[in-house]
Amino acid sequence: MADVARVAGVSAQTVSRALAGHSNVTPSTRAKVMAAVEELGYRRNNAARVLSSGRSRTLGVVTLQTNFYSRAAVTSGIENAARAAGYTVSTATTASLDTSAIEGALTRLAEQDVEGIILSVPLIHTSERIDQLTRATPTITIDGSRTDATEVVAVDQFMAAKLATEHLLDLGHETVWHISGPQEWLEAARRREGWQSALEAAGRSVPPPLEGDWSPASGYSNGLILARIPDVTAVFVASDEMAFGLIRALHELGRRVPEDVSVVGVDDIELAEYCSPSLTTVAQPFAQMGALAVACLLRHIADPECAPDTVPVEPKLVVRASTRPAGTNGGGASRTSSDTSAVSARS
Repeated sequence: MADVARVAGVSAQTVSRALAGHSNVTPSTRAKVMAAVEELGYRRNNAARVLSSGRSRTLGVVTLQTNFYSRAAVTSGIENAARAAGYTVSTATTASLDTSAIEGALTRLAEQDVEGIILSVPLIHTSERIDQLTRATPTITIDGSRTDATEVVAVDQFMAAKLATEHLLDLGHETVWHISGPQEWLEAARRREGWQSALEAAGRSVPPPLEGDWSPASGYSNGLILARIPDVTAVFVASDEMAFGLIRALHELGRRVPEDVSVVGVDDIELAEYCSPSLTTVAQPFAQMGALAVACLLRHIADPECAPDTVPVEPKLVVRASTRPAGTNGGGASRTSSDTSAVSARS
């Protein structure tokens, strides 16, 4: 740091402040410091910095080991917001949602002396150890899960499902079928509840839901079932990726989207706008969720005594080409009893 100060023509204290992002360093001075850092190839010694300041300037993230777009997008939002606040991010992945696996991920982060943790997994069950860890380190949860010591940043998944289902009912469809996510996920359970509630409120029949695992393949396999039921004219799918699989299955069996079957997904991932037809979906602002989680966590780090709360994030319906009014260039005949039995057995 002394070498950086000499090259930049400033004091070592100014170098320290510039690297920490303090607001009392002028832009021109910060530029001189950063130029000297680049010239000398200077890298801060994190261990020494922790010893001298008592702070790691590191946030921990627990996330599921998966290639789902939503997980990556939330993590990216967290990393961008943390970087802007002068923090680095350490990620601990878990291969399952078992309590013991989440305990292990939290423990690994606590051993790194992270200042706070974002729990970006659907926490179905808690444990005494998880409660201890989240009390000891400020923790924010995403996806509607919580412990007794955490604040929640969550999209209203019940409302997301209602928006999708009511959109299809408003288009004149008699009922709406549903491909849900796995029921051990809180988002999947809340979306199923919202779908069912919207149908019941409208006085419509509630078809037996089919269950997927968030993958396009599970949407495709369930789509092969729905495509064979003539009176299926509208399907709400619990994720865009499963919706892509459903659309392919419908196409292969001669059911056109949206002429014969209207489809709505959830997430609004980047591919949703560019599939054929472009997908009507309920958008989840993943980057915003990550940024909100960081903001809430920094507030808890600054004031550990602040009361836990829920920070809601509103979903938004994005209407594209995969939905249209019922009865226009398509529609189905009656469902046979064998069709219904097949779906009931499958779900």
